[in-house]
Amino acid sequence: MCRIDKAYFLFEIGSKIWHTVEQINIRLTMKGSDMSLWRKVVVCLCVLFGVSGALAELRIDVTGAVSAPLPIAIPYFSGSGPAAEMTDIIAADLERSGLFRLVNRDAYIQQITGANDRPRFADWQAVQAHALLHGQVEQGLDGQMKVSFRLWDVFAQRPMEAKVMAADPAAWRKLAHIVADTVYERITGETGYFDSQIVFVSESGDQKHRVKRLAVMDQDGAGFKYLSDGKEMALTPRFSPNMQKIAYFSYKNGDPKVYLMDLQTGETELVGRFDGMSFAPRFSPDGTQLVMSLARQGNSDIYLYDLRTRTQKRLTNHPAIDTTPSFSPDGKKLVFSSDRSGNQQLYLMDKDGSGVKRISFGEGTYATPVWSPRGDYIAFTKIKAGQFHIGVMRPDGSGERLIANGFLVEGPTWAPNGRVLAFFKQIPWDQRGKNGGVRLYSIDVTGHNEQVFETPEDGSSPAWSPLLH
Repeated sequence: MCRIDKAYFLFEIGSKIWHTVEQINIRLTMKGSDMSLWRKVVVCLCVLFGVSGALAELRIDVTGAVSAPLPIAIPYFSGSGPAAEMTDIIAADLERSGLFRLVNRDAYIQQITGANDRPRFADWQAVQAHALLHGQVEQGLDGQMKVSFRLWDVFAQRPMEAKVMAADPAAWRKLAHIVADTVYERITGETGYFDSQIVFVSESGDQKHRVKRLAVMDQDGAGFKYLSDGKEMALTPRFSPNMQKIAYFSYKNGDPKVYLMDLQTGETELVGRFDGMSFAPRFSPDGTQLVMSLARQGNSDIYLYDLRTRTQKRLTNHPAIDTTPSFSPDGKKLVFSSDRSGNQQLYLMDKDGSGVKRISFGEGTYATPVWSPRGDYIAFTKIKAGQFHIGVMRPDGSGERLIANGFLVEGPTWAPNGRVLAFFKQIPWDQRGKNGGVRLYSIDVTGHNEQVFETPEDGSSPAWSPLLH
């Protein structure tokens, strides 16, 4: 999943040499020996291995080869209220990313009691912690909950981050996610994704009596809430960029169409007055438009709908099936799937429908493309030799990699930092139509660290929100 860059690797070697010599220092000091020679040896070794202050930056390279997670020590934050629960959330966020490993708290030597305590670095080096995070939670005079924390590079023996954050006491879980995002960003150089939500279809019942309801939760599974009552089937929910609305497909009133739901009021409205079935909606990056498919007489094309003027524009006009469009982050292009070449492949086009270009050429069929928020990858579902896969490729079609597979895996969606994907995986039903279902999963873009989301019921069709802070 990650790679500790060369500078840090060299520093780690030098730090272990220094730590070994420090132990020798202790022993020889007890015997009254002169340490000047030993220190000269250490300096020479550090120079030999290229260790210097400039190279000692603690960093995880998330784009490189797979390596062991970075060991981090996170003593329980001091203070009252949810201090312990917040610490557990921070640790769980970081560990679930696959980039960090929590050092066992039973091994801690120093007992840190506040955000301003200075670490005894030898104690943390002894338990092989490469990073140390500690803090405290307190109630401010204004009634706000205040979280103070410090992040240290243990072997460099220097601070990496020190912050104080405040919020309404009811938002303590959000504060914990923001702290985790801060640590993630400081050590990886990438934007975090822990303060985010996932909207999805919550499913219950056996195969013949399936109830599908819209639901939303925090990315760690907390704060689960239903958004629909399940009376009408609802599918493919998608967040608006400002998180105020979701677009989704529903059989409401027996008419399969795209609808908008206001997340504050719960009110819904039909999108446009289209003849035929509208489906597969996605918002434009600025939230002012929806792109979707419209099926008429057995054929589907892609349309752009302006949410301000309530006008529509047809983008494709082809006898093939064109569907599942997704905007590029800059809003200038769209990726979509089409069988115009004989089987379903991925295509790009300009926002006005011009410049159509095929980008996938591998064996099998391609579907449900979605552009990364960073613009560097397009994720997709691929069916090849009867197997389903989640894959990624660059926008020009190069660098295709399959990162997940199963009996049926589908519906990739990007975390807001563009480095993690969520999708759903189906478990086959038995002959009685029971003991099957679908679950939500996440996986790193490198294809490692596959994790299941804990949901009260089965889940499908996930869509990850933008970062909330």
